[in-house]
Amino acid sequence: MQLALVVGTATATRKHASMQGWKLLVVQPLMADGRGPDGEPVLAVDNLGAGRGERVIISSDGRGTRELLNSKTTPVRWSVMGIADPGQSSTRNFTTKGTAGH
Repeated sequence: MQLALVVGTATATRKHASMQGWKLLVVQPLMADGRGPDGEPVLAVDNLGAGRGERVIISSDGRGTRELLNSKTTPVRWSVMGIADPGQSSTRNFTTKGTAGH
């Protein structure tokens, strides 16, 4: 899991069937201190309602993402697992909203 900043959303006219109905976010992974970027932005599926400017916890756990999307063949790698409380800048102070369902 990694801390990331939501920098935008993405839309796709044509996409893998497992992605139908899922919100796609463009997120910038952050360093452990939550202050600087860690690599390039990535796409993540979101069912928690995160918005631009919010800090989120993302996961690249393939098995968890396949279960979340209910697809053994999904190409999705990243998913949003939690949304940070406003004003928190480190990985220590998160409140996660449930990820069950969609």
